[in-house]
Amino acid sequence: MGCHSIEGLNSERPALTIAPEDFENSIHAALGCSICHTDVVEFPHGTVEQPSCAACHSEQVSEYESSVHGRAKANGDGDVPNCQGCHGPIHALQSVSNANSPVYHLNLPATCGKCHGNAELARKHGIPITNAYQLYMDSIHGRAVARSGLLVAANCSSCHGSHEIRPRNDLDSKVNRKNIAATCGACHAGILASYFPSVHGRAMQAGNLKAPVCADCHTAHQITRVDSESWQLELIQECGTCHEESIRTYRDTLHGQVTALGFTRVARCADCHGSHEILATADPQSSVSPANRVRTCQQCHPQATASFAQFSPHADPKNRERNPGLYYTARFMNALMVVVFGFFGLHTILWLVRSLLARSRPGKPPEEEVWIQPPKEDR
Repeated sequence: MGCHSIEGLNSERPALTIAPEDFENSIHAALGCSICHTDVVEFPHGTVEQPSCAACHSEQVSEYESSVHGRAKANGDGDVPNCQGCHGPIHALQSVSNANSPVYHLNLPATCGKCHGNAELARKHGIPITNAYQLYMDSIHGRAVARSGLLVAANCSSCHGSHEIRPRNDLDSKVNRKNIAATCGACHAGILASYFPSVHGRAMQAGNLKAPVCADCHTAHQITRVDSESWQLELIQECGTCHEESIRTYRDTLHGQVTALGFTRVARCADCHGSHEILATADPQSSVSPANRVRTCQQCHPQATASFAQFSPHADPKNRERNPGLYYTARFMNALMVVVFGFFGLHTILWLVRSLLARSRPGKPPEEEVWIQPPKEDR
C-alpha cells in the first residue's frame, strides 16, 4: 500500500490509487495483496493480470457463469454486471451483512435497480419488464424493505437468487412456473401448506403448467395488500381469466353487479371458495361442499338456513344441461315478454293508425260528449 496510497497515481488500469482506509475497512483487509495478485513477486512490479475472484469464491463464480448475467457476459455484453458491479469497488468490499454493502438486504433493490429500473437499458436487452425496480418499490415487499427496514421482507435475491439468477423459462430458475410456489413458500410456509393440497396446487404438481401460481393472482413485482379494495376487485377479473363462464354468471348476480360498481362489501370469489386452499365442490372439506355451504353463507348472512344456501351464484339460464329448470323458465319468460310486448305494441300501432285516419277525414271532427255527474240530491 506504500505505493498505491499515493494520490495522483494514474494509469489506464482502474483502481491503481487505493485509499488505505477503504481497504482497511473492507472484508479483505486481513488478506495480503498477493492473495489476489498472485503474479506479483517483486517490487516494484510490472503490469499485473486481472485477479480472479474464483481463486477463493469458486462456487459463487461457477454459479455466476451459468447465470443469465454470466452467459451474457461471456457473449461480450458490456452492460452486464460483474462481481464489482453488484458488490462494489474491489478494494472496498463489505460483507453482505454490513449495512454499507451494496448487496446488504436493505440496499440490494437499489443496486439491482441501477439496471432493472432503467427502461432504456431494459428495452435494449429485450427485458420484458422495463420498470421492475419501480414496481417493486411500490409493492408490499418494497415498502417493508425501504420504509420499515424489515430484513425478513423479500428483496430481489429472495425470489431470483443471487449469483445463480436464471431466466424464468429455465426449469432450474427460482421463478420458473413450476418453482414459484416453493420460492414464495420459503417465506410463506403456512400458505404453501394450504396451496399444495388445493385444486390449483395439485394440478401444478401433476405437471399442468397452466394452473395458477402465486404470481398469477398476486403479480410478481407489484404485490399489494390483499385487504386493499383495488386488489380485491382486480382479483375477481383475474379469476375470470381462467374461469370465464363462472365470472360471466357471477356478474349476473347481485354480488357481481355490486362489485362491478366498485363496492367490495359483498361476496367475491375467495369469500366462498377460499383463496389458497380452494378445493373441488365434491370434496367434503371444500367451503362450497353441500355440508359446508350454509356455514360459508353465514359468514356474511348469520341467519342463513339450508334453504337460503340453495341459491346458485353461477346459475346459467343458457345452459340447458346444467340448469334445465332455469333454462325452460327463462325461455318461457322470454316468450311471454315477446307475446305481451308484441300484442300491446301492435295494439298501440293500430290505435295510432285509427287516430290518424280519423283526423284525416274531411269535415269537422265530431264533438266529444261530456257527461257530468248530477248532485246526490238530484239522484
